[in-house]
Amino acid sequence: MMLFGKVAWQLCGLKKIPWSCDSRYFWGWLNAVFNKVDYERIRDVGPERAASEWLLRCGAMVRYHGQERWQKDYNHLPTGPLDKYKIQAIDATDSCIMGIGFDHMEGLQYVEKIRLCKCHYIEDACLERISQLENLQKSLLEMEIISCGNVTDKGIITLHHLRDQHEAWKTASGISLHSLPSGLPQLVSCLCFLNIGMVFKPNMFYLLGVID
Repeated sequence: MMLFGKVAWQLCGLKKIPWSCDSRYFWGWLNAVFNKVDYERIRDVGPERAASEWLLRCGAMVRYHGQERWQKDYNHLPTGPLDKYKIQAIDATDSCIMGIGFDHMEGLQYVEKIRLCKCHYIEDACLERISQLENLQKSLLEMEIISCGNVTDKGIITLHHLRDQHEAWKTASGISLHSLPSGLPQLVSCLCFLNIGMVFKPNMFYLLGVID
């Protein structure tokens, strides 16, 4: 497991090399391997540890309750009782997480913030999956979606499941969107459906929460 983590970390670093057509297929295949859900592993080590391994394997970071430091090294994941470390925040910046790996999040009960930034494989279906996870509906307080090129208004609108389930989404915190590729008219229609206010700045827009 330690060796695999070291190899995975090194390969994530190589993803910064410009893609060719051939390498794109290779990285797509490899990232799918990194995202594959091992249900036996979840049963053996618990959902928090298994999700931590998945996220770090894909180049993301996690922060646990009671800690200020972000955990980003797969080979230095904390050890101890399986129920000791609870994921509070996920930063998936430049990571290769895919929708096929989102079953890892089913058992997470304490996640309060998710940041999706420059995630090439995050699509509308991924946002819909996140919004339908019952545990996240109860715990998630803040979500950032930044420069995810495959996200459109169709994905954003599915986040109403989170808004409907958690009172915190009716405050000034909640969703923030930056530099998404959706056409502005479609996005405005989407946000009106969600009853969410916006502040515009060049090339970005911030969602401020539900308008009362």
